[in-house]
Amino acid sequence: MALKKNDFIEIEFIAKIKDGGVFDTNIKEELEKLNPQAKAAPFVFSIGHDMFLKGVDEYLMNNEIKIPSEHKIELTPEKAFGKREPKMIQLMPSSVFTAQKVNPQQGMTFNFDGRIGKIISVSGGRVRVDFNNPLAGRDVVYDIKILKKVDDKNEQIKALNEFFFRRDFKFEVKDKKLILEAEKGMKQFVELFKDKYKEILDLDLETKEIEKKEPKKEEKTTEK
Repeated sequence: MALKKNDFIEIEFIAKIKDGGVFDTNIKEELEKLNPQAKAAPFVFSIGHDMFLKGVDEYLMNNEIKIPSEHKIELTPEKAFGKREPKMIQLMPSSVFTAQKVNPQQGMTFNFDGRIGKIISVSGGRVRVDFNNPLAGRDVVYDIKILKKVDDKNEQIKALNEFFFRRDFKFEVKDKKLILEAEKGMKQFVELFKDKYKEILDLDLETKEIEKKEPKKEEKTTEK
């Protein structure tokens, strides 16, 4: 079977640095070693939409794939997380950190307006920060088990909702329209993805605002 763009598949995977350790997985036994609190679950994604590593997407679309099947996919930095770029290492004044009451030290990691940077040195009032992906420049290996092709529209919608918003929105499909219920204040953000739902699912997205549900308060009883 030749998989193509927009197809959905469900997989289990282990991602390793070549000649190194595991850095990502959704298999329970391996995930517990990385993060004991994380919950393992099969991953459903649509091929060709940057929901998974681009190099893996290309492999799946350019090879005959049996379902179920297992694959070992070796990727160079260019097909994985990119080469290390010297221009991504920047000098910043230490005042940027002290203004936030932070004492910058080598090895610390921060989120700078959506960019993740790691401090690699602190000297003379200046801090050298590396904004390269931690896996940039590394050859990686993905061991993937394709469990099934996902054709059910509801499963596909749930997968996109989880990927884009990390939420399990209530929804319904009427004709060629996807009506998705989102909490008040999220409508504008959700509708930024209208084109993606149309491209992947061929459904027009309509967002219905609902009031945020407050947790029920327990009624106190008094003893007489």
